[in-house]
Amino acid sequence: MSTPELNIVPKRAASNGCASRYVIETEQLTLRYGRKMALKSLDLKIPRGRIHAIVGANGAGKTSLFRILLGFQSASAGSARILGRDCDELDEHDRGRIGFVNEEHNLPAWLRIHEVVAMQRRLYPQWNEGRYRNIVDHFSVSPDQRVRELSRGERAGVNLAMALAQSPELLILDEPTLGLDVVAKRAFLEAVLGSMEDSDCTIIYCSHQMEEIERLADDLIVMERGELMHMSAPDEFCERVTLWVAEFPFLTAGAESLPGVLQVQRIDGLFHFIVLDQDKGFGAMLEDKGARRAWQGPVDLDRAVNAFLTRNHARPLPADVAEHPCADKDV
Repeated sequence: MSTPELNIVPKRAASNGCASRYVIETEQLTLRYGRKMALKSLDLKIPRGRIHAIVGANGAGKTSLFRILLGFQSASAGSARILGRDCDELDEHDRGRIGFVNEEHNLPAWLRIHEVVAMQRRLYPQWNEGRYRNIVDHFSVSPDQRVRELSRGERAGVNLAMALAQSPELLILDEPTLGLDVVAKRAFLEAVLGSMEDSDCTIIYCSHQMEEIERLADDLIVMERGELMHMSAPDEFCERVTLWVAEFPFLTAGAESLPGVLQVQRIDGLFHFIVLDQDKGFGAMLEDKGARRAWQGPVDLDRAVNAFLTRNHARPLPADVAEHPCADKDV
């Protein structure tokens, strides 16, 4: 039986100082699947360096974006560049500059770890053995173990170690901790953070777990239905979102339509309003609606992002809540 040919990634040429400022650039990027619009005129520029988190609900377009960026899918319109290269024209050298780890963590089950690593070492002349050992040691994996003997968390650690050992300029992590237990997840996140100390690699981190984003990310990118909705530091995003808690003797239908309201909930007899880009004047609007008292407070990243992404799913207040405010329900 013939075996597939393994092509060695050529060494990088010395930098000519003309490297793009951005690891990812898209202009009016559009992708259609039949009548469905997966990406809608997406304009996105992600600068080199640091950890950039991409978040969004299912169907936001994250996977479609990655498929185009990695050259697995052609766009319907617009353009996309990765590390300064057109995504439709990536060659072996370009792909050698990019690492990718997703939630599958697939490796040949019959091979031993040292055999898998040996193949990777031959493929990537920039291989950094010290970096590989430093990361894989977080997971207590023996080189003689077969892949099928590893837990999901251990496979994730080996994949991360190999991806970083190839010395990529850009590493894309797509839901890498999905299905990992608490111990494995912590080891994985510590390895990601530790890798930034001895590498100039830029990391794109995609996850639904906001506690991971809070711990890792320098920049937060929010996508919704194929469009870029927000891009800033996580703290700056949280500063745009605030919580108002109000005490009402009654609440008429339509309170969710006040300016900037993302979400309204009734908790322990009080109404919790999560609002976007509103100052203290929002308290006056609540008083105009009949609030006896109103308090303003901060919102953590998890609650802020979830309210932002679910705002288009808001419903009018149920009639029984409007007429009987003592009913203890979510709005």
